[in-house]
Amino acid sequence: MEATSVQNNGEKLMPILAFTLVFSIMNASMFNVVMPVISKEFGISPSQVSWLLTGYMIVYAVGSVTYGKLADKYRLKDLLTFGLIFFALGSVVGLTANEYWMIVLGRILQASGAAVIPATAMIVPVRYFSPEKRGRALGTVAAGLALGTALAPIVAGLVTSVASWRFLFLLSLIPLLALPFFRKYLDNQRGGAQKIDFLGGILLGGAVALLLLAISQGNLLLGLGGAVALVLFIIRIRTAAEPFIQPKLFANKKYSFGLFITFLATALSFGMPFLTPQFLAGLNGLSPAVIGLVMFPAAIISAFMGRRGGKLADEKGNSFLVYTAISLSFTCFVLLSILVGASPYLILFVLIFGNMGQTFMQIAMSNTISRTLSKEQIGVGMGLMSLLNFISGAMTTSIIGKLLDAKDTTMHLNPFVIHRGAYLYSNIFFALAILAAIIVAIYYFSFSSAGGKAGLKPKRSEKESTSSTA
Repeated sequence: MEATSVQNNGEKLMPILAFTLVFSIMNASMFNVVMPVISKEFGISPSQVSWLLTGYMIVYAVGSVTYGKLADKYRLKDLLTFGLIFFALGSVVGLTANEYWMIVLGRILQASGAAVIPATAMIVPVRYFSPEKRGRALGTVAAGLALGTALAPIVAGLVTSVASWRFLFLLSLIPLLALPFFRKYLDNQRGGAQKIDFLGGILLGGAVALLLLAISQGNLLLGLGGAVALVLFIIRIRTAAEPFIQPKLFANKKYSFGLFITFLATALSFGMPFLTPQFLAGLNGLSPAVIGLVMFPAAIISAFMGRRGGKLADEKGNSFLVYTAISLSFTCFVLLSILVGASPYLILFVLIFGNMGQTFMQIAMSNTISRTLSKEQIGVGMGLMSLLNFISGAMTTSIIGKLLDAKDTTMHLNPFVIHRGAYLYSNIFFALAILAAIIVAIYYFSFSSAGGKAGLKPKRSEKESTSSTA
């Protein structure tokens, strides 16, 4: 009877969580559209205005794993209450700011609160759904992510066309409407009364912050600082009585391989949406508004297909969904490598394959990784997955940005590329297609082939079990 009650609460929580996730994801990226306007209004350089994105990304990344760790000790409903209030507080600070530093402060406060949402999105499907029903719940999460990504440029353009960019901060007050429902349907579950290793958390946060800054600003000294902080963090978790992250978590080989595969797969997820506006503007001469319209159909279709992807994972297994996702992504990147510079209508169609592949891959890997963790490892384990996603995304956009600085090249890896001035873009898409092939090979040898088809459709005994260590 208790299990039925938990399941019912889970079903009620998922649409509320997806609603909140949409605004969290929108808030992370919609300010990208208005950064040139803010730069001009305050008379600051592009590198200075980039702190609106960099500062948010650093706090959001570190916060996602921190909330995951705290969820192992404190009630999730209390963490969400704290997070959503800080999300709203940052919005008020940004809305009323008359100095640039106050706008950055508002964004950091927003990120410190909003980071609880992706952490919750990883924990709720695992706590409230049995393994054989978890795919559908993760599909709802993926739909929220895709919808937030799709709406961000459209909403930002609409708001700024009829009012000041400051009103974008108002949108982040809307998630407060979900707070009473979270308080009602989330249970009072909490972990043991273990101490929080604040020193370990600070070292991890410092390492991530320095590495992300090094990547985004191309600063070797910051990178070295991040490496030193990471080494100190590793020493700390090996020597502390109750470390921030238990080292035995990484001794779980399936979990470690899952993180590595997710890290690579996130590179694909960030590569396409970062590169597509670049070539649509540079080769097709489209305006930002038109680029948003070209990218919107693929994003919205992938949002609607999220639950379908979750059902496929439940019915046919995670491996089936991974292979489907990689096939879609591989097809997209190969076609883009050939067609880059062609008609935007053709590109619009090809992008559908890539966006669906990204959504399906996210569902499959979240589901796969969650099954490698024991109950007490769920919070920090899934939080680390979110953290690596941010690091991978920052590295991918930085590397592609550096490659694009070359403007063009005469070398083309794909002999079938049709646009002579698009060789550089074609090469990058071709490299992403190769990466997709590498990912599926690593996944096969790590999961599907291990233990005789381990990642395929679960047997009845698997369905009746709860999450356990691999």
